[in-house]
Amino acid sequence: MENCHPKQRWISHAEPELGLGIILDVTPHRITVSFLAAQEQRVYARLNAPLTRVKYAPGDTFNTIEKQSLTVQKVQTIGNILHYHCLNDQQKSVTVKESRLSHYLQFNKPQDRLFTNQLDAGKWFELRYETLRHSNRLQQLKARGLIAGRTSLLPHQLYIAHEVANRGCFRIILADEVGLGKTIEAGLILNHRVLTGRSGRTLVIVPEPLLHQWLVEMLRRFNLKFSLFDEDRCLEFPHENPFLTAQLILCSPQLFTENPQRQQQALAADWHTLVVDEAHHLHWSETSISPEYQLVDSLSQKTPNILLLTATPEQLGIQSHFAQLRLLDPDRFFSLNEFIQEKQFFQPVADAATHLLEGKSLPEHLIQELTPLLKQDQTEQLLVKANNHDSIAQNELLNILLEHHGTSRILFRNSRQTIGGFPLRQCHPYPLHANSEQQAYLNDISLEQNPYFIWLIDRLRTLSTEKVLLICHRAETAIALGHQLKNRKGIKVAVFHEHLSIIERDRAAAYFSDSESPANILLCSEIGSEGRNFQFAKHLILLDLPDNPDLLQQRIGRLDRIGQKHIIQIHIPYLIHSRQHILYRWYNDGLNAFEQNCSTGAQLFQQQQNKLHAINDAFSPEKLEQLIAETKQLRKAIEIESQQGRDQLLEINSCRDDLAQAIVSEIIALEKQDHLWPFMETLFDCYGVNTEFHSPDCYIITPGNHLRIAHFPELPEDGLTVTTRREQALVREDRQFLSWEHPMTAAAMDLVLSSNMGNATISMIRHPALTPNQFLIETLFIIECSAPKDLQIGRFLPPTPIRILIDQKQNNLSGKIPHASLFETNPPVEPAKFNAFLNSQRKLIEHLIQHAHSEAEKQLHVHTEKAHQVMEKELNNEIDRLIRLQRSNPSIKPEEINYLTEAKAFSGQCIELSQLKLDAIRLLITQ
Repeated sequence: MENCHPKQRWISHAEPELGLGIILDVTPHRITVSFLAAQEQRVYARLNAPLTRVKYAPGDTFNTIEKQSLTVQKVQTIGNILHYHCLNDQQKSVTVKESRLSHYLQFNKPQDRLFTNQLDAGKWFELRYETLRHSNRLQQLKARGLIAGRTSLLPHQLYIAHEVANRGCFRIILADEVGLGKTIEAGLILNHRVLTGRSGRTLVIVPEPLLHQWLVEMLRRFNLKFSLFDEDRCLEFPHENPFLTAQLILCSPQLFTENPQRQQQALAADWHTLVVDEAHHLHWSETSISPEYQLVDSLSQKTPNILLLTATPEQLGIQSHFAQLRLLDPDRFFSLNEFIQEKQFFQPVADAATHLLEGKSLPEHLIQELTPLLKQDQTEQLLVKANNHDSIAQNELLNILLEHHGTSRILFRNSRQTIGGFPLRQCHPYPLHANSEQQAYLNDISLEQNPYFIWLIDRLRTLSTEKVLLICHRAETAIALGHQLKNRKGIKVAVFHEHLSIIERDRAAAYFSDSESPANILLCSEIGSEGRNFQFAKHLILLDLPDNPDLLQQRIGRLDRIGQKHIIQIHIPYLIHSRQHILYRWYNDGLNAFEQNCSTGAQLFQQQQNKLHAINDAFSPEKLEQLIAETKQLRKAIEIESQQGRDQLLEINSCRDDLAQAIVSEIIALEKQDHLWPFMETLFDCYGVNTEFHSPDCYIITPGNHLRIAHFPELPEDGLTVTTRREQALVREDRQFLSWEHPMTAAAMDLVLSSNMGNATISMIRHPALTPNQFLIETLFIIECSAPKDLQIGRFLPPTPIRILIDQKQNNLSGKIPHASLFETNPPVEPAKFNAFLNSQRKLIEHLIQHAHSEAEKQLHVHTEKAHQVMEKELNNEIDRLIRLQRSNPSIKPEEINYLTEAKAFSGQCIELSQLKLDAIRLLITQ
């Protein structure tokens, strides 16, 4: 190393975190350096000390020990010590010796690290470049924010999530029919907002029996870690507002109705999003309002984003439907009578849509009503063409009708009939008799002498090669049955109930789902099975039928999902004249609830539960037949009324097929590219994380013995098993679904880009187009566009990497020699030789960096101009559309248009102010 003397400033490229060192003593063989920032002292062998002299050049800035910020004008060496002639913040001349430089100086900029010999291995530059490229690509996806969910790619769910989550603010109702996944839709929306940085504090209010289902669904499917709040949790914070202690909070309405203080505390907390499940239970009329409705009403007035999950409008009735719309927009929905009149006003729109969907010509009276209503310049021409069966005109007219629908922007309602893809069901009843000896064992299903247990053993033998799901009401029943089947009958079982931890339940589900597993039956409790789907099985055994038809549908819904490839076989044993027998008859013959989805069950149960309970208490065959006949008649009347009242226009607008399929196709294409695991494997290797092949598309990840950081993001000490294949993640719940938007992936990419690793490297290379013994600089610049997260400026101008390759003659070779063609060779450059090379070529290298910046600026202007055009086109189209719709659709609020107008102006300013940042430099030496 070069001559060194006391009071000179040097930095250790082996331990840069020590800060700037000052030489205390120099002997022929040793150098003693003090690092005052870290209060450490090091003694190095002089021959190979990992030290680099710190020298600033004119134009550089630094801080002094006195925290003065100075800009170098001239550098002079006096008695082996550097003297810097500088200007301070007041533009006054100041001269300081190098010994006065701040001890806390660390060199993070690429050029600083390059010239102080703080170099990383070439693989870090590769990782940094690939991370930038992938990050840029991901931010431009239409499906951004919707990739991470452990969900099937169902178009209607992805469409709703994309449509809602991308709004500035949303206040909507999700009213899909049972089994279409409202909870998943809500999770997709919430997760999208989290991933795009637009989520704040969220409060989710659900009925108490559904708390665990929501907790499990949000964590297992979306990695959203909600805190479950009850009175005991709140009491842990006696001196502060408990609702300010967590970001994502899940609770039941009882927490507030049983303690007014909790309601006041919730109202005092600053919420960004409010979600209410089972919102149809919130009672409102013009004469009375329930405490639960009042709570949600008060919260909705102070919360910008509202998401209500509820029954379909047909199930709700007009008053209950209006009550929920009133929570979203009390100014718009202030009168029930006016709302009823408005629905009649929009009836011609719905009737016209029905005619178009059925390929029929529009009657003259509809044409006359639509022409003034739609207020479109070309409506008359479209109506004429549509009546002549012009398919293009029919689709265009249908789109116009969709946008003029009164509640289409705030209500989403999909039906099984519209979505399709659901399996058939077959019901198999098994009448049982109990002899005199068995009568004593009827109260415990798990006893060997119980008729139900005897039947179960026989049925499992018949279904020995099939996967069977058995759901019973209580966890204790599932546990006892599991014990008897396993220990007394030698049958391999998996047990699944609410007393198990989430990890234990995942393992039980995985054990059952594995095609190689000997367990062909999974015993579930009612609560334990919530939020879990087992569509790989087709047999469902119901030993004890629930009282509530909704619970029955939830049980069947564990198998009756989109994607079920088999006819569902429902097995129902019952003792003659028992409660199970009565419920079976009422469900099957009255509601037809086993072989069809029963959307009328809750309504009919509410009307007839007293009669049903009376027959259970005192069995009467005549009264049972009378009840069944009455139920069947009521059900058919409600179904006819519901079908006549179906709003097909609303259903179409709840899933625009072309847009939905585009999102699905984009996600499928991304996952087929198969870039994720090679990228993550490289990243894991750089950081010292161990990976092990488990099975196709499945890997075991564990912390290595030489981790570069104390804790790798989202990686537990005992490691985890991941799969990169969505289909496998859906059936193997014990494996994490590793996607581009998984918390581990996102955090790891942030870790790379927020550190300085890889931003200064040197590589020896060979390339046929380059002569040996020359050097080049490969630079990575990033276009940075600073803007509030709500603008989602990344849609138009994400952080964009610009690669510039410059040779010694200032030729820009970026287009001629791609990055992938530059192969690094061994051995690496010796530090001492490289240090000498840097000192001799520093001025030329600095000049080449400046030239690379000039070349990158040319591309900056191209990118910003294109981004500005895309932004203006997209936002202008949306603003024009909303202004046009506002004339006939009162649900379009002025605030929406104002928000987009301001967003367009501010986005333009932000794009114009975009700047280049030098992110990384690689010095290339040819061989």
